[in-house]
Amino acid sequence: MALAIFDLDDTLIDGDCASLWSQQMARLGWVDGESFLRRDAELMAAYAEGKLAMEDYMAFSLSPLVGRTEAEVAFVVAPFVEEVIEPLIHGDACACLARHRAAGDRLLVISASAHFLVSAIAERLGVEEVLAIDLEQAHGHYNGQTRGVLTYREGKVTRLRAWLQAEGESLGDAAFYSDSRNDLPLLSLVAKPHAVNPDPVLRAHAEQAGWPILHWR
Repeated sequence: MALAIFDLDDTLIDGDCASLWSQQMARLGWVDGESFLRRDAELMAAYAEGKLAMEDYMAFSLSPLVGRTEAEVAFVVAPFVEEVIEPLIHGDACACLARHRAAGDRLLVISASAHFLVSAIAERLGVEEVLAIDLEQAHGHYNGQTRGVLTYREGKVTRLRAWLQAEGESLGDAAFYSDSRNDLPLLSLVAKPHAVNPDPVLRAHAEQAGWPILHWR
């Protein structure tokens, strides 16, 4: 049994769940739609260029959750996943997951989005194990803070190594699928890296390294 590791945003789904969630919060009236979405777009552009400080994005994106309970947020995340995210799931991604599942591989989604989003989407994909950005709570309510190492860039490697040790797993014959230059640290670590609908920097690196380049739809 080998590990099959998947990035989420723009890999398994055609879009970024954090930005899509920002749009959902605007529809819910949790944020001032116009200014919030403008700032979200600015930060996401920095992410695409590999220039984003993830701490800045999380501080921004978590502010509407301050004072809300986990149950309150989960209540609106469920229809969001069903109505917004499910139509964006790549059929080729589902086929890839099914092949690894049939081979007896252990599936793991690792994402630089908030855990409450990633876990809900992964559940819809039939993946139980997730590493994502964990959130603090105080007195049963989100407080706008993150907890532990953020699963972003080198942070994904740090969190994955800790998970491997805790689970008694290894990267032996592991595969990792991602679209982003931000995942080069982890892609360079696994035995079977795959570039999925890659950004220009990842595409160039994959071509030079001879990694498979996949076009998922």
